[in-house]
Amino acid sequence: MQTEKFKTVAGYINSVSGIQKKQLQQIRNIIKQAAPADAEEVISYNIPAIKAQTVLVYYAAYAHHIGFYPTGAPIKAFANALTGYKTSEGAVQFPLEHPLPEELIKQMVRYRIKDAEEKAAAKRSRPVK
Repeated sequence: MQTEKFKTVAGYINSVSGIQKKQLQQIRNIIKQAAPADAEEVISYNIPAIKAQTVLVYYAAYAHHIGFYPTGAPIKAFANALTGYKTSEGAVQFPLEHPLPEELIKQMVRYRIKDAEEKAAAKRSRPVK
């Protein structure tokens, strides 16, 4: 999977099997439910992502977990809810042996959307140099 260059999210998902494929399909559906209607699926950094003006979140399959990359703000905001999961500044690992936390993922996607909108508004309101 790592050496192939993916062109579509479906191609990425179809490159894995078993529980990885099942959980990729699940997280894809969870994210799409929370994403804006005009959001599009893209491949960025050779992994699936959801984009609405900017990339909102990424996700990927690994040997023992699904990586979810909503950037740093949601990770900080949901730190208490993420207790028990391995996290880093902008990522969380959901172990394959456990069900995906659907509501938590949706909440994090919605938070990321709001964060991206606020950043875009702040950027637009900056004076031109």
